[in-house]
Amino acid sequence: MPEQNTPEYNKLPLIGDSAPAFTAATTDGVVKFPSDYAGKWVILFSHPNDFTPVCTTEFIAFQNIIDELRALNTEIIGLSVGANSSHLAWFDAIEKISLNGKKTKITFPLIDDLDMHVARLYGMIHPNTSGTHAVRAVFFIDPKGIIRTILYYPAMVGRNFDEIKRILIALQVGDNFGTPTPANWEMGKPVLLGAPSTSKQMYERANSKKPGLDVKAWFLTFKKLPIDTILTKLHKTKKKK
Repeated sequence: MPEQNTPEYNKLPLIGDSAPAFTAATTDGVVKFPSDYAGKWVILFSHPNDFTPVCTTEFIAFQNIIDELRALNTEIIGLSVGANSSHLAWFDAIEKISLNGKKTKITFPLIDDLDMHVARLYGMIHPNTSGTHAVRAVFFIDPKGIIRTILYYPAMVGRNFDEIKRILIALQVGDNFGTPTPANWEMGKPVLLGAPSTSKQMYERANSKKPGLDVKAWFLTFKKLPIDTILTKLHKTKKKK
């Protein structure tokens, strides 16, 4: 536990909380967060330092999926405990790197957080690993500014970007179709129906013969949800924003 007069480095917002608001300089100019992203999903992520190998591969990976994320009404914004001058020099260096036969220009913003204000606000400073560098945090924030998922990774482990996309799509599927997703769910696989809450619903579910349902037990029912149905709905939702 931090002492009474020390910063609460490990204090973090929780799933279901409103995303803590801040105004900060970024590589794309000043941002007012999360109000500048109202009506969109946003992925806020942190990384330990500029000019580091794992972080470099992650920034390239984020840039490589940015079009897929934007098709899902989602923007990304990064954070590092460092100044914009360092961020911009790192972006320039990344652009000169050829990875898998391709060079990458970073087009999403990176927050100048030299004073660690935002990192502390979001619980990204874990003092038992570092008092000056952020861990690898990922916050999924919905169009209403509510935190929906939080991930943390140590400095030595790069993030899985297929999982980041999977989480985002699963959250949007839940919001748009009202269905939870099972373990290891991917688009094209069946989703779940919520468990009945009354005895009448329980017996109806157990004996249901509705097309498209696979009733394993009254509390475990799978439902088909084709990829085309998902993407049509999610992309249509984006166009309405």
